[in-house]
Amino acid sequence: MRIKYSLPLMLAATLSLAACSSTKVEPEMYTGFLHDYSVLKEHQTPEGQTVLSWVSPALKRGRYKQVYLAPSQFYPTVEPTGRIPQSTLSLVTGYYDSALKAELGRVVHLVSIPGPDTLIVRPAITRIAASTQGLQFYEWLPVTLVAAGVSTAAGWRDQDSQIATEVSFEDGSTGDVVAAVVRKGTGVPLDNDKQVMTADNVKSVLDGWAGDLAKSYGTINQ
Repeated sequence: MRIKYSLPLMLAATLSLAACSSTKVEPEMYTGFLHDYSVLKEHQTPEGQTVLSWVSPALKRGRYKQVYLAPSQFYPTVEPTGRIPQSTLSLVTGYYDSALKAELGRVVHLVSIPGPDTLIVRPAITRIAASTQGLQFYEWLPVTLVAAGVSTAAGWRDQDSQIATEVSFEDGSTGDVVAAVVRKGTGVPLDNDKQVMTADNVKSVLDGWAGDLAKSYGTINQ
């Protein structure tokens, strides 16, 4: 007997994969941390990732001699859960700070307080979550769609570790925003919908963000 599969089911499978593959932060995920999202445009990072960013056209190269790195924060405030406990939240912001400090420190002098000739880098983590992975290519095939649906319902499928950031770059004297970036990433997956997320799941993403920011510093100032 031939099993028939509806067009909506096949379309849903395709859209699930497309959603999983996208690295662009959609407008509905904007948090209000940044002052103006309308100026953001798609750009490629030094590592080839798509991000939304903006640099003031009035910014003069060489304007800043040093950087003040503000402590990262969750925005909006995140309440700990059984799957993402407070220990994970604290370790994530702590690791993000350390990664940014290490990478930026390679290319610019870091200071402990903002002031004249200082660029303030103000990072926020705007999303941290675990979500069921989208269907893989081989699961588009009709013979595997039913099995994939069963594993999703039972919580057996791998869970993506998702995290997003918004970073505001501000003048240390005036407080004016001179640049901004919005991006998201997917870390080490969880085995199922019961596994607790740790900072280790997203450290590689945070390392990549910090490295890209340091490499892109020349775009803003040098």
